[in-house]
Amino acid sequence: MEVYNTLTRQKETFQPREPGNVYIYVCGPTTYNYIHLGNARPLVFFDTVRRYLEWKDYKVLFVQNFTDIDDKIINKAAEEKRDPLELSRSYINEYFKDAGALNVRRADIHPLVTEHINEIINLVEKLVDNNHAYVVDGDVYFEVRKFAGYGKLSRRTLDDMQAGTRVEVDARKRDPLDFVLWKAAKPGEPHWESPWGPGRPGWHIECSAMSLKYLGINFDIHGGGFDLVFPHHENEIAQSEAATGKPFVRYWLHNGFITVNEEKMSKSLGNFFLVRDILAQFPAETVRFFLLSTHYRSPLDFNDEELAAAGRGLERIKTSIGLLAEALAKACRQDARDLIAGQIISRKHTFDMRLDEFKDSFEAAMDDDFNTALAIGTCFDLAREVNTAVQRLGESISAADRASLHKAMELFTAFNEVLGIFKVGEDGAVLISSVAEDESDLTEGLIGLIIKVRQESRKKKDWGTADRIRDGLKDLGIVLEDTPQGVRWKKQG
Repeated sequence: MEVYNTLTRQKETFQPREPGNVYIYVCGPTTYNYIHLGNARPLVFFDTVRRYLEWKDYKVLFVQNFTDIDDKIINKAAEEKRDPLELSRSYINEYFKDAGALNVRRADIHPLVTEHINEIINLVEKLVDNNHAYVVDGDVYFEVRKFAGYGKLSRRTLDDMQAGTRVEVDARKRDPLDFVLWKAAKPGEPHWESPWGPGRPGWHIECSAMSLKYLGINFDIHGGGFDLVFPHHENEIAQSEAATGKPFVRYWLHNGFITVNEEKMSKSLGNFFLVRDILAQFPAETVRFFLLSTHYRSPLDFNDEELAAAGRGLERIKTSIGLLAEALAKACRQDARDLIAGQIISRKHTFDMRLDEFKDSFEAAMDDDFNTALAIGTCFDLAREVNTAVQRLGESISAADRASLHKAMELFTAFNEVLGIFKVGEDGAVLISSVAEDESDLTEGLIGLIIKVRQESRKKKDWGTADRIRDGLKDLGIVLEDTPQGVRWKKQG
């Protein structure tokens, strides 16, 4: 498996810190509003990364934070005359509603900044003690020029950054590039006691403190949107490695920007879309499918036509799965007719031969830097193969054909475990139509009918027919048990 590492600008063979275990940290939202489409892309993508790694039998520890104290939160709370922490908690609850609608699983740990103040203060103290940070009037700043590797993630030089720096309002900083680790409290703001006086954390330090606490030094994957490369992730590397003296992260993964009609999405341009507003117009399955239909590092252009096209593509796959479910139901009825007639069709089947190729193609796509676009392409290829096979099989479906149809359905289910683009039942099977949902009821009814025919044969002392029915069901994985209370059946294995 290869992943593209933003730090080295190339694909690298994925080798986690510990064999069989993967540790992931993804930057979560600042909770002062509902999440927007730009938030949704990394949420869906890194959820898919986690699913795929688990699909490959890695044990994954997935951490995604919430920034629940920040200037934006404080300002929004002041506008609405609400307590900043109460406002933040309310938007965390709303986040889980929108993320859940997109089938994004909850992280193993969702740390809050306000619950990790001690860890943040301890990390800042280390940086002050080893002269990588300095204190000015209760504020603490990281001294960028004392960290030799600054700029290695974003590939920016200090001279380039210096040239692009605006005139600094805060002349207390030793260098315009220095960034804040701890902010002295302003009147009326939430604050915590620290060695430098009352204050609150800067934005960048929080992720270093929380990721190091839960994942340790040199953890495997740190993810987020490409907009976080500089300054947020660049600063995370600087302060973390300055404090520990060791590499911070093994692989940096960043998803591309979302554009709207080929312009970058931003509030200033007025092309800013909340996830819940989009979900009011399009099914959540379609939105998730759309977000995964382009390689994660490529820009993704959002417009109604593209979403509608994604919906049509998803429907084509769902239609094929529906046809597959109908064919399985036909196979079940065929089994019943054959058993009642005392015969089992044995016919060479051809559908099974290509199914393993689809699994290999899907895995190869995901192994190549989590290429969900190619993986979805494999789903379309499988759908076309299913359509051809179902048409060829017609009404007469042998037991061998039935096994192949089941294998195809299992493939769709397995692919969905990674992509999360379909709704599933309690058993994890894809739910596409009433045919698929009712298949278990149909199976139970048909087996009941077959048992009734067998019982009538036994009453007539037609032991040959009764035995053929019993043995035929056994060949199909159904075991009958004759008890004083009646005949019971169960699936074998």
